[in-house]
Amino acid sequence: MTEPGAVVILNTVDHDRNSAALRYVYPVVSRRAGGVSVGINLNPNNACNWRCIYCQVPDLVRGTAPPVDLVLLESELRGFLTELLQGDFMQNRVPEGARRINDIALSGNGEPTSAAEFSQVIALIARVRTELALPETVKTVLITNGSLLHRPEVQLGLRDMAKISGEVWFKLDRASEAGMLKINDTHARMDKVRENLVAATAACPTWLQTCWFALDNEPPSHQDEDDYLTFVDSFLREGHALQGVLLYGLARPSQQREAPRLSALPASVLQDFADRIASLGLPVKISV
Repeated sequence: MTEPGAVVILNTVDHDRNSAALRYVYPVVSRRAGGVSVGINLNPNNACNWRCIYCQVPDLVRGTAPPVDLVLLESELRGFLTELLQGDFMQNRVPEGARRINDIALSGNGEPTSAAEFSQVIALIARVRTELALPETVKTVLITNGSLLHRPEVQLGLRDMAKISGEVWFKLDRASEAGMLKINDTHARMDKVRENLVAATAACPTWLQTCWFALDNEPPSHQDEDDYLTFVDSFLREGHALQGVLLYGLARPSQQREAPRLSALPASVLQDFADRIASLGLPVKISV
């Protein structure tokens, strides 16, 4: 937790949501993005409808996002982006080599699409982007578990995201119901995962994001790999588009009760799995 008044130099390990002392907006240096990601946390109550065992959110609870103060969020986003563009935040608090705005990312401490105001949030991001003349190279990213993408209001937001350099990062850590229960602590059905992924790709450019790690010192099984590859191959053969896969390992400690059971995999193991995914014709970006 950031102490009041402390000057924090951002890094890729500490993603403290309080580093800017704002309710909704926080900056991080993203290891996957390679620059400053301006995060929007719609779940300041630490509530999520899943409970991934690698989740770094402390005091995580089951639930949904509370009502969003849209006026405050817009003020925070406009003010913080203006500081990044015109102030000395980059010079004073961002490591050299990462002093650029890479994206505006809806992520935070729970599932962002659980906010009833999700489509309104996308609209206000669009207004602020236009007002500040952010270039198209600055992405608008939704990091989601995908479980609520069947909702019409969420799909409306995704279609609007596509107009503002939008990307969906759709969580797929395992591609079996047993695997999702073990890793994500959810009783999701694979047919619903597929339907929601279809909805995502139809509305906005979509990447799969996959966390690959050891549990009880055992890497994911060959069956886990085969389930994943079969799911993705079938999805592509049906004619649905994917931008690629964001494959990443453990970089920060879990705050869940399973934390002592988790460990990072060697880079070579991630690379071997990435090569199998790439054989399907998809780009794969690895973050160890």
